[in-house]
Amino acid sequence: MRIRHPLVLASVCLGYFMAVLDSTVVNVALPDMARSLGTGIAGMQWVVDGYALLFASLLLTAGALGDRLGNRGMFVAGLALFTLASALCGIAPSLGALVAFRALQGVGAAVQVPASLALLRHAYHDPAERAQAIGIWAAATGVAVAAGPVVGGILTHAWTWRSVFLVNLPVGVLGIVLTLRHVPPVPPHQDGDLDLTAQALGIAALGGLTFGLIQGGVWGWASAPVILALLVAAVAAVLFYLGERRAAHPMLPPALFRDATFSAANAVGAILSFGFYGELFLMSLFFQQVQHRSPLAAGLALLPQTAVISLMNFVSGQVTARRGARLPMALGLAIGGAGLLGLALVSARASLVSVVGPMLAVGMGASLAMPAMTHAAIDHTPKERAGIGSAVLNASRQVGGVVGIALLGALIGGRFMVGMHWGMLLAGALFLAGSGVSLAFVERWRG
Repeated sequence: MRIRHPLVLASVCLGYFMAVLDSTVVNVALPDMARSLGTGIAGMQWVVDGYALLFASLLLTAGALGDRLGNRGMFVAGLALFTLASALCGIAPSLGALVAFRALQGVGAAVQVPASLALLRHAYHDPAERAQAIGIWAAATGVAVAAGPVVGGILTHAWTWRSVFLVNLPVGVLGIVLTLRHVPPVPPHQDGDLDLTAQALGIAALGGLTFGLIQGGVWGWASAPVILALLVAAVAAVLFYLGERRAAHPMLPPALFRDATFSAANAVGAILSFGFYGELFLMSLFFQQVQHRSPLAAGLALLPQTAVISLMNFVSGQVTARRGARLPMALGLAIGGAGLLGLALVSARASLVSVVGPMLAVGMGASLAMPAMTHAAIDHTPKERAGIGSAVLNASRQVGGVVGIALLGALIGGRFMVGMHWGMLLAGALFLAGSGVSLAFVERWRG
């Protein structure tokens, strides 16, 4: 099937490509950043999770605003802010400044990512064609995942860690130009006044949860600030839920979660991000801090896992278009779970050949499940709510990734290899549980 609107698809893909590239490119540069800025594992976690904190906290608000103000304008604004913040990261003079600018990047990503999927939802009306478009969108992000460790290794080896942020500038400018020229505006959906109380409670819930999870492994789970942050998150989430049930025009319609497929897809999205990004964080450190490889060698060691992602994303889109989302979700999570359990058996002196097999399984499985999961969530979201539906999915994924990096990072704080083995076992068990959830709750293909 020939995909329609190729320039619309290319424009949307570039924005998300940049957000994903930035995540994977940074992983390989972390040890060099730590030496340059005088920080340890906690500081490296904040370089990764400072971005995720704002990204996750603002997704629901950005998705709701996109539906009300127009998703094309939100996409361009988010892309411009992300590009500016990338330039600032590249000249950051200290760890504090770098984390602050990474947080600004997170704001830009939160604004543009929900809008990107909403633009696809509006551009492709046929479900099969939409599944293919999402597969291509995911494959483009797979290229970013594959290129990130290698590009990060090359840039860090040849110049400095600062160049991994500056590489975003030409990509961001190109994405803005293509969007303004080729993506048609999406009519805003005016559904009552914007509920500022719900916005504030949503930000407090997601922000408190993310902050508590990040700092729990640094300050200790019994520390007063961590307990307070998690308590604020819990109270804000309860108040948000109660308020949305009573609201005449809720920001996050509870009816979305009455759809079993939508709910299951969001759970799977969190599990995928927990396992994949947690594993990528650990393996980047394993190759450099345990096996003492250079940033370039570490990037090349990660290449087999990341390179397979683009191919399997494309395959997933094709399978989903013909057989529905349930099969690739369940199968992909099972394959990825087996790979994570295999990594739990890796020793500190393991040869690269013995590590590649499990890593390939993780990459293949996650990339087979991810586009199908995305399609399942978006296909079960009303068209006029595409922005908030996309925001919910991406919030689930971001929180999953934050939990994965925070928890698995905390596990390696003592004895690296023992913590890594327990982390991989946990991630593998969650992947297998996600496979079961997919089989039980995702809608069967009806032909």
